[in-house]
Amino acid sequence: MSISRHTPVAPTGLRRLEAGAEIGAHHHDEHQIVYAARGVLSVTTGSGRWIAPATQAIWVPAGTVHEHRAYGRTDMHLVGLAVDMNPLALHAPAVLAVEPLLRELIIEYTRDPDGGDQAERDRLRAVLLDRLRYSPRQPVHLPTPRDPRLAAVCALLHDDPADGRTLAQLGAQVGAGERTLSRLFRTELHMTFPQWRTQLRLHHALILLAENTPVTTVAHRCGWASASAFIDVFRRTFGHTPGRNR
Repeated sequence: MSISRHTPVAPTGLRRLEAGAEIGAHHHDEHQIVYAARGVLSVTTGSGRWIAPATQAIWVPAGTVHEHRAYGRTDMHLVGLAVDMNPLALHAPAVLAVEPLLRELIIEYTRDPDGGDQAERDRLRAVLLDRLRYSPRQPVHLPTPRDPRLAAVCALLHDDPADGRTLAQLGAQVGAGERTLSRLFRTELHMTFPQWRTQLRLHHALILLAENTPVTTVAHRCGWASASAFIDVFRRTFGHTPGRNR
């Protein structure tokens, strides 16, 4: 599939992206809420990758160099906020829960950013910020490994998320011991190996679902023993079943 690249967009507004579209590395002087009302969107920085379906948004702090990629046809809503508007005091990218009211506020605020009454827009933004305070962070993040041994193990599983080998078995292939790799997962990526593997599988699952892959196929391609096991993990992570992402 060919990838279309776009120039960076304004901090606030709506951009409709075709499947596979990318926006190259750029940054904004404002904080930004990135929300895909349709499709699945990823944000990549030098420290990792965040991906979110329609029940979540990605917070990108001011000055953060980042890239976007769309999976499936995607409606990307962007809300720019001045640097003193940071209700959750977040200074690194994060995935946030988006409840129904916040979703509608984001969609309305980005519908026509250059039109309408400014006082009305200010009131709408104030309510949006109030609701944002009730948006808990979601643990959906793939940090970038630095150690070459750890990066090699992560690359093996990126290539095949269904690979069910133990950390010791993977380590034997890349020339690193299980204890060393376990320590690197905790110190570099701030999670255990099983936690990281689940994050990786969920990331791949979101991409496959955006491509209209059947749920059972997604489950097996991403390493779950059954569709029901996948659905259970997906529901507990995202708050809804994977069928809503199709």
